[in-house]
Amino acid sequence: MDPVIMSGRPVAEACKEKIKKTIDAVKAEGRDVNLAILSVGDDSASRVYRNRLLKMSESLGIGHRVVELPADTSTEDVIRTMQELNEDPSVTGILPLMPMPESIDAEAVCAALASEKDMDCLHPMNGGMLLTGQSRWAACTPRACMAILKFYGIPLDGKHAVVIGRSNVVGKPAALLLLEENCTVTICHSHTKKLPDILRQADIIVAAIGKAGFVTPDMVKPGAVIVDVGINVTEAGIVGDVDPKANEKASAYTPVPGGVGVVSNVMMMDALTRNL
Repeated sequence: MDPVIMSGRPVAEACKEKIKKTIDAVKAEGRDVNLAILSVGDDSASRVYRNRLLKMSESLGIGHRVVELPADTSTEDVIRTMQELNEDPSVTGILPLMPMPESIDAEAVCAALASEKDMDCLHPMNGGMLLTGQSRWAACTPRACMAILKFYGIPLDGKHAVVIGRSNVVGKPAALLLLEENCTVTICHSHTKKLPDILRQADIIVAAIGKAGFVTPDMVKPGAVIVDVGINVTEAGIVGDVDPKANEKASAYTPVPGGVGVVSNVMMMDALTRNL
C-alpha cells in the first residue's frame, strides 16, 4: 500500500478557518488583534519569514506592526524597544526574529519579552511551563508537527517516537509534546551512538537535524510514520532531512516542501489567540 502523504496544506486551511472565527469574534467585540515583529539587522531568511507572516496576518484580519532596528543596535536598546512593545496595550503578541546579530545577547532579549505576549515560546518561563506540562504553547514548528499527526489520525499512545535533533525550538519541545501524548520518546543527536539501530525501532520519526537526506531507507522500519522538519537548500531545490526513498517505506510522511513548514506559519497566528 502506498504511504499517506501528510500534506500541510489541508491542515493549515483547517487551522486558519478556526483562527479566523476567533479573530472575527474578538473584533466584533470592538477589540483589535495585532502582531508586533521585531527585527534587528537584515537577515535574508528572516525577511522572507516576516513577509510570509505579514501576508498571512492580513488574510486573517490581524493587524501588524514591524519594528526594524539596525544591526549595530546595542542589546540595551533592543531590550528597551522590547519593553515598549510589552507595555503597548494595542500589541497582542510579539515575535523577535531570530537569528539576531552576534553582537546582540539574544537570550537577554528573549528574557525581556513579556511571557504572555511571547508567540514562539522564547521566554524561559514559557519553556519551563512546557517542560512541566503546565502549557501546550510550544514553539510553532513542534506544534505544527503535532497538528499534522492529529489531523491525519496517527495513533500516538504507546508508540515509540524518535526525535533527531535537540534544539530548543524543535527537537526538545517536539519530544515533550509527544510525551504528553503518551509516546515513549528517544532523542538522538550528533553524539548518539548506533543511531541507525535506534531509528529502526521507531514507530514515529521526527527529523529535525538540518542535514539533507540524512535519514536513509536502511534507517526506517516498514510502516513507520515520518515527520520531516528539515528545510535544506540544495542545487536540486529545497529538500528535507529524509531521503525520498526512505519515505517510500513509511505508512505516512510529510513532504518537503509543502509539509510542516506550511503549518508552522499558521501556528504563529494561532498563538495570537491564546489570551483572547
